[in-house]
Amino acid sequence: MDPHQPLSIRRFDARDTDAVVALWREVFPEYRNPDKPHRDPHRSIANKLATQPELFFVAEHGGEIVGTAMAGYDGHRGWLYSLAVSPSLRRLRIGTRLVAHAEQALTALGCPKVNLQVLEDRPEVLGFYAALGYRADAVVSLGKRLGMPETA
Repeated sequence: MDPHQPLSIRRFDARDTDAVVALWREVFPEYRNPDKPHRDPHRSIANKLATQPELFFVAEHGGEIVGTAMAGYDGHRGWLYSLAVSPSLRRLRIGTRLVAHAEQALTALGCPKVNLQVLEDRPEVLGFYAALGYRADAVVSLGKRLGMPETA
């Protein structure tokens, strides 16, 4: 990353779609799995654009999308998800800046707490969030797929 070119974080724009899909497919292996229709990046983007699109952020550097973060707030709790940083640019604080940006946006909405979920087989991701002050809550996360066959 050229230190002379600043990193900017801004709201997602529909013109970013192809770059975001490519980044997600690189970062999230499940987005490349045809057996997981609920992991369709185009569908995820469309759903986010229909619900709180102002909480969908991209990090841009040198004209390229190098990171993403989505947030949501239901009036009770906030959520952070789809945090992705280009693998070649990790450890340059891009993810940290994206999380801080999303937290600030949620705080501005009056959000008192943010939750997130991490797949249990991702210790490096758990370590990243722990370094940012996130702790495991004493809860069990439950889920149910609606409108499609249940898959892992």
